[in-house]
Amino acid sequence: MTCLMNLIDEDSEINDEPLGPVSCIDVENAERPNKKVFSNGDLYVGDFKEVLPHGKGKYTWSNGMVYEGDWEAGKMTGKGLLLWPSGERYNGEISGGYLHGFGTLTSPDGSVYEGQWRMNIQHGFGRKKYSNSDVYEGEWKEGEHEGNGRYFWNNGNKYTGNWKRGKMHGRGVMEWVNGDKYNGCWLNGLRHGSGIYQYADGGYYFGTWTRGLKDGKGVFYPAGSKRPSLKKFCISLGYDNGPKSVLSQCSSLNLEGSTVKKRSVRRSVSEKISVSGVLRSSGRISHKSAESSRHSDSTRESMHHYSSGTFSFDSDGSQSEVQESAAVVYEREYMQGVMIKERVRGYTELPKKAEKKTKHHAKETKKSSCFGIFKGKNSYHLMLNLQLGIRYTVGKITPVPKREVRTADFGHRARITMFFPRRGSQFTPPHKSVDFYWKDYCPMVFRNLREMFKLDAAEYMMSICGDDGLTEISSPGKSGSIFYLSHDDRFVIKTLKKSELKVLLRMLPKYYNHVKEHENTLITKFFGLHQITVHGKRKVRFVVMGNMFCTELRIHRRYDLKGSTHGRCTDKDKIHENTTLKDLDLSYEFQMDKSLQKFFFHQIALDCNFLKSQHIIDYSLLLGLHFRAPEQLNGLLEPPMMPNIESSPAGQGLTTDGEVLFPSKGLMLVAHEPSSVSTDPGPHIRGRPLRAFSLGDKEVDVLVPGTGRLQVQLGVNMPAQANQKLSRDEADSAEVELFEVYDVVIYMGIIDILQEYNAKKKAEHACKSVKFDPLSISVVEPELYAQRFINFLKQKVFPEQP
Repeated sequence: MTCLMNLIDEDSEINDEPLGPVSCIDVENAERPNKKVFSNGDLYVGDFKEVLPHGKGKYTWSNGMVYEGDWEAGKMTGKGLLLWPSGERYNGEISGGYLHGFGTLTSPDGSVYEGQWRMNIQHGFGRKKYSNSDVYEGEWKEGEHEGNGRYFWNNGNKYTGNWKRGKMHGRGVMEWVNGDKYNGCWLNGLRHGSGIYQYADGGYYFGTWTRGLKDGKGVFYPAGSKRPSLKKFCISLGYDNGPKSVLSQCSSLNLEGSTVKKRSVRRSVSEKISVSGVLRSSGRISHKSAESSRHSDSTRESMHHYSSGTFSFDSDGSQSEVQESAAVVYEREYMQGVMIKERVRGYTELPKKAEKKTKHHAKETKKSSCFGIFKGKNSYHLMLNLQLGIRYTVGKITPVPKREVRTADFGHRARITMFFPRRGSQFTPPHKSVDFYWKDYCPMVFRNLREMFKLDAAEYMMSICGDDGLTEISSPGKSGSIFYLSHDDRFVIKTLKKSELKVLLRMLPKYYNHVKEHENTLITKFFGLHQITVHGKRKVRFVVMGNMFCTELRIHRRYDLKGSTHGRCTDKDKIHENTTLKDLDLSYEFQMDKSLQKFFFHQIALDCNFLKSQHIIDYSLLLGLHFRAPEQLNGLLEPPMMPNIESSPAGQGLTTDGEVLFPSKGLMLVAHEPSSVSTDPGPHIRGRPLRAFSLGDKEVDVLVPGTGRLQVQLGVNMPAQANQKLSRDEADSAEVELFEVYDVVIYMGIIDILQEYNAKKKAEHACKSVKFDPLSISVVEPELYAQRFINFLKQKVFPEQP
């Protein structure tokens, strides 16, 4: 006896298996009637082919479920109507027993989905009207909003833009019913990244957000002020490529969600989407807190600037209405939603500043960049060549049995060379770039360096060579080098001069031994050294490095500290969100735990001794600071637009109302628990967690409110207290710093270690010593450079506690 399997459960839910009749058909005794009553009470009326339903037919299950439509070889295939006892109704295309194609599902609660299906799951373009009259119209993937789409709340709010896993993610525009509008980047349902907030009364705020809160620098234009062009708007904040620079940040956000684990659920027709930011009972996006967010930037904290230089906070209906004059604009800085600095500028200053900056930037680039040929399409080709070469090299060297490096691995013959014709070859794939030659230096050495940091070959290759590509970033220095950032922020790729390539190859054996011996070294981590030769024999050399700022926390300040003073300051008009500041710009001293500080200076001394032995100068400490909002103002934070959450994960600081709660303390050192933090080494540091004196010399983690628990390592996630050093003329300045003490999380490492103290540098030292104080200039002999560097850090940056 042949049976058609029962694939509908008693609750009439659709699972991931095809639908079909429940009864068994006796093949031997069955005839071919138009009507068939089965022993279990099921009834089929329709066409047969041999012993199987085929053609048009109606099947009624004993539990009351009904299908009427097309059949093919005993399976529901074609178009048909499904009715469940619960009242749910599907009318549309079915294939092989699955809801597959275009169809409409109507649920008993009144929600209606009309769109494409794949294997019983909403997939493709579709429109769903929820029971509360919310509407989503756009792309779906695996039953969730993903791709481009629009969401209309029943209160009149609207979002248009990108989605990922059921949440607003990427670039999008939120329009509130009160007339406010936000156009910018989103991450997991929250404003995150660069964006423009337009107030109903005509005011604008351009800046950055982190997890729904203003975080970083921005410019506020009061109502009635003349808004500059978007290009100048972006340039005034340091986005040299205008709007394109801002939008490129949003595109990279789509990859940050890759760490979010995918739900594993049994899907059914009556299933309601159940993810954070979507109500479990209806699948609609909750706007309970989004309702409050329609006032989020208009009616929350308002800051009034008075002649006395003090600030008051109130909520008066519109932040932009409180401004006294449309002739001025306000450069502001926020930390987790709290404004900590404001600078009042005349409106006419900003466009001039932007224009001046643009001209200066263009002139500087033209003068200093030796890679001007690689722009536009050529820049894309260069990036593609790099990815093709790295993919080839890693694939070739990975199968080689693991072994210790030998002297020959550092020699001139330790190279891999390959020609990549555009049409492809026996060893290389066809590609859309130009013909080029690829050279990989010391592949076995760099493979072992990657393995020291437990960087998986496949992950390394996907990080740099994946479909998401690399992001070109502007160079903070004078070298004119091109910088690329991997999509997951783990690696930085930099172009090198020929002289820098030679220095790295010369010092590579000693560098390898130093990194191997000192697992907590702060020196730049190198993971690959390559060369591309394109038509005309133009050679471009690259080095792959670990990104010292690979963190989920926003880096609010970046400093490049050498210990010298001549020329080590930045013009205030050129400072923007991403500016790397210099020695004389540093207005903070940092207090760390005694044990952390002692271990830091011990490693600095070891690293400087190594660089001194290699006759290296001009290196610096790259210091990144994540500031925490001052503890006394936590209650004034503007809450982010958070979806309704039924239960709060521990430590997340969320209530069911979407309000933000804050612990009584800021950063907190706690005993290290490997099970509570990620212990995987990153691309910048490896080794054990650090020990803190304040916790009895125990290994420690740091608790960061709103983020979680982070493992403390040398140069990574190091907590400290930043004490503001007030400038002499601050009282007369238009810029007001509201607070003097902050909790900070520090990220740091030693960079630019490829400048040798050669004959050219000796001549530069002699020339500059005549004009300037010999101790103030950057170029000095290696021993003096190392000692000055350490003394500067001890006296000016991390002074010993009294």
